[in-house]
Amino acid sequence: MRIMSVVGARPNFMKLAPVDRALAQRRDVEHLIVHTGQHYDRDMSEAFFEELWIPAPDYHLGVGSGSHAAQIAAVLERLEPVLVDLRPDLVLVYGDVNSTLAAALVAAKLGLRVGHVEAGLRSGDWTMPEEVNRVLTDRVSELLFTPSRDAGANLVVEGVVADRIHFVGNVMIDSLCWALPQAAERAAPRQHGLQGTRYVVATLHRPPNVDDPATLALLFDVLCTLSRERPVVFPVHPRARRCLRAAGLAIERGGDLRLIDPVGYVEMLGLVAEAALVITDSGGLQEETTFLGVPCLTVGPNTERPITYRHGTNHLVPPRRDAMLAAAERAVGRRAPVRPMIERWDGHAAERIVRVLCHDERFDAQDPGPTDPAQDLPLPTAAPAAAYTSA
Repeated sequence: MRIMSVVGARPNFMKLAPVDRALAQRRDVEHLIVHTGQHYDRDMSEAFFEELWIPAPDYHLGVGSGSHAAQIAAVLERLEPVLVDLRPDLVLVYGDVNSTLAAALVAAKLGLRVGHVEAGLRSGDWTMPEEVNRVLTDRVSELLFTPSRDAGANLVVEGVVADRIHFVGNVMIDSLCWALPQAAERAAPRQHGLQGTRYVVATLHRPPNVDDPATLALLFDVLCTLSRERPVVFPVHPRARRCLRAAGLAIERGGDLRLIDPVGYVEMLGLVAEAALVITDSGGLQEETTFLGVPCLTVGPNTERPITYRHGTNHLVPPRRDAMLAAAERAVGRRAPVRPMIERWDGHAAERIVRVLCHDERFDAQDPGPTDPAQDLPLPTAAPAAAYTSA
């Protein structure tokens, strides 16, 4: 069987890594990787391949930055001849970035089977480009691999035939389980001089939060205010850094706000695992903090991952100064003593995906789980208990 994975941006890489490792154990599978180049600088791309032990891409399309239309058009044009030449048995796409939709579209138009890893997530907000990408990708995909029961329910409501839906669990958690011992060993908080402090980690990159100068100034002011009580570490996404410079925002004196360059996956995981609070607009961080039991504030009116706030670790907060400061104080003060256990967020989602692809096994969203074929697999290597608690 020839399987082709198409990825293009940082969130895709963490989902690809465990799937590639699982497929690499199959002698009857040829797994090819295509990198569209949507994230094209080293900090956002090559470094993640190295850190997650992903093989160098078999093809790199070099799409680069651009508008949504330009990126999608470039992937359509450059990926088509690769698919025509190789005719894979299945094209796997991941998440909800522009490369995801473009790869699914061109593969479907060529009559190729498409599998969507992380299918069924919905925010209900059609102003989000990612929501458009998610919905359209699911419509043209034959195999839909969902991370949670609510994702499968979303697909059923939309009229998707149940046989196409496989509740495999969350591949992001596979990567987290794999990398957590490395993160604990690297001791990122100590390297950043944060050991023994109840520090905050912040990330912001979505257009509604960073493109509008007034909103960005408000969020920056909130981080500066929080930094007067405890250190705030802000790995700045290239998009956010350009917007900060354009808005002329400077760090206020008297606080401890640290603007740093983007960090690798393992280092970021180490920072997040021991944080007292995470403030973000990243879907991946909402999931990681939920698994780790770290309080999280998501800046925005909605999330496509409602399971993260139903378990109490994630809280939606509007970009309003008083609301954010109050929510931050509550979140830090009410951290649950035990991290939540979420169904099939167990480090084995990729193995389930491979069972579907290679053995035609089913993982029905209606199945309560006790006969799950993956239940007899060994648990992922766990990090020391300290990695699950804040400093």
